[in-house]
Amino acid sequence: MDTTAVQRALLSLGYDPGPVDGLPGRKTTAAVVAFQRAAGLKPDGVVGPLTTAALAKAALAKGGPVQVVPGSNDPGSGGGGGLRIVPLDWMPAAQMSRLIVHWTAGNHTASGLDRSHYHILVESDGKLVRGIPSIALNDARGAKTGYAAHTLNCNTGSIGVSLCCMAGAVEKPFKPGSAPMTKVQWDAVPAVVADLCRRYGIPVTPKTVLSHAEVQANLGIKQKGKWDIARLAFDPSIVGAAACGDLLRRQVQAVL
Repeated sequence: MDTTAVQRALLSLGYDPGPVDGLPGRKTTAAVVAFQRAAGLKPDGVVGPLTTAALAKAALAKGGPVQVVPGSNDPGSGGGGGLRIVPLDWMPAAQMSRLIVHWTAGNHTASGLDRSHYHILVESDGKLVRGIPSIALNDARGAKTGYAAHTLNCNTGSIGVSLCCMAGAVEKPFKPGSAPMTKVQWDAVPAVVADLCRRYGIPVTPKTVLSHAEVQANLGIKQKGKWDIARLAFDPSIVGAAACGDLLRRQVQAVL
């Protein structure tokens, strides 16, 4: 994320990052730490996915500047502003229809197999990992050799984002397995999805932003008992694919 963007957002929120010059320095780092403490984040001065998402949400709520990332109105972005956390070169020009969120049913870090199936992965600490297939290979005008095969009979035009978690999980009775989804992971996803929706002009609806567990019900495309994401390991009060999907869509809208 661009340092100038960070400085402008901090300034709009009442923090003093020093001169808005795009140069990292002690005052900017101190302002980031102060913001992180206020937002309940780890005060490490690093502007990663969680801090970026929190800055975007806070700036929007305050009515401050949201068009703060150079290039966020580039061709194909779908318009809109915001603080980008997905690198632009991860989002090549393509025509995309929807975005499907999964979990890997593996460990907390992305394996080579995980990376072969998804476009973007989120590890347990919120770190983003780029998948091997380009989003452009899943173009809505026709999937190309090497596309990300993340959803049965629903890969063309679909971006696959996955949380690295839930190895050995059981749906009923619910058991989160040896690598339960973390709140840090979940909290990073709305900003990722918002970036992708802006870039590809994808509206946030139950048919265009959904989890793998919602595909059969929302799109009428039969899946083989997939239940990602129908439970949140860190919040057992939220039960069912629709409940998790609705929560995700509300959070994406809040970032947008």
